[in-house]
Amino acid sequence: MSRKMRMFYYGVMGGIGGLIAWQIYNQVGLSFIKPYYLAEILVGAMIGLSIGLFIGLAEGLVRQNLFQSFKSAVITGGLGLAGGAIGLPLSEALFQLLGGGWVGRVIGWGIFGLITGLAAGFMAGSQRWKGALGGFIGGVMGGILFILVHTLFGSTIFGSAIGYILIGAAVGVFIALIAYLLSRTWIEVKTGKMKGMEFILDKFLPTNGPSAFIGSDTLKAEIVLPDPDIAPQHAMLKGYGNYFNLKDMSLTGTYVNNKKVEQVKLANNQVIRLGNTELIYHEKR
Repeated sequence: MSRKMRMFYYGVMGGIGGLIAWQIYNQVGLSFIKPYYLAEILVGAMIGLSIGLFIGLAEGLVRQNLFQSFKSAVITGGLGLAGGAIGLPLSEALFQLLGGGWVGRVIGWGIFGLITGLAAGFMAGSQRWKGALGGFIGGVMGGILFILVHTLFGSTIFGSAIGYILIGAAVGVFIALIAYLLSRTWIEVKTGKMKGMEFILDKFLPTNGPSAFIGSDTLKAEIVLPDPDIAPQHAMLKGYGNYFNLKDMSLTGTYVNNKKVEQVKLANNQVIRLGNTELIYHEKR
């Protein structure tokens, strides 16, 4: 899936999470439990869980991988819960400390986005700090939009609903956007059922980082390709700081620029063929 479509999915799913978060806030409010700060923590946690969960689901949807979707939703939702539990009370505290100004609430939403982005960026193949940066920018932008909507419509049900949708959508879009703008290495699917899909490889690039397996099994490979001629674990990508080695692990072979390889150092724009699927390796220098 192209970068624009990934941002679209992240934005839409984040917006859905924001809509559910608004329903939670609208139904529960901040007066259901005493003391007030405990209610803020619990409501913030539920809001964060909702937005984080749906942003996590987005990664599995773009990869067309149910297992990845579940895994990403659990991890991102969990960190979203933590982000909401911290962000909402923090925003209220800064709001009071700064004399009722909007800056405190915007910072609070930025902290929420930062914590949510830690998981979302990493699950997408980026490095955690890139997801965190995107989430923080998205949280700040969403917080500003939230305040603008409230200024325009007041504290109405419609205004609150639109505000939460914009926060969720902004966090989702900027997590995806920053991860791609700052990505150093990625693989693009050139042919096959997933043509146009891109897999970011940054988190696999460090020498001491994990390896990335390319294959057809959702439980055994990070880059999953639905091709019957691709083995469950067909090839392995191992990072060495500023380049990748590709190692064949199959019985049918792995080809780079139409040459069968056992192990090879990859270079920018090389074409990798596994089964009936071709991939293009990209890197920025």
